[in-house]
Amino acid sequence: MPAETVREAIERATAAYAALTEVGEEIDDEWSYVNDLTDAWRARLDDVAAGRGDERIAPEVAIAVDRAIDEAGRIVDPHRAIDWLSTYPQVVLAALGERP
Repeated sequence: MPAETVREAIERATAAYAALTEVGEEIDDEWSYVNDLTDAWRARLDDVAAGRGDERIAPEVAIAVDRAIDEAGRIVDPHRAIDWLSTYPQVVLAALGERP
């Protein structure tokens, strides 16, 4: 199996991020904050995908992204999801060797 690209890793990570956003949106009073935060981090991830998208990543980087995705998928509490909306993209970016 060929090595995964930065773009592919970010696509997988952003799919999990969308699910995390949905959990955070359950708190009506935080809806605008959740979506503003999500938009900002999505833009940062999209910038990395645009700049380094075709670059191949090492297997251990793909594993780190997988672990972040797995952890985000375990979050069911909306308040914890909101906390993770800023943490999760930073973990993914760090795994990819990017500054948040």
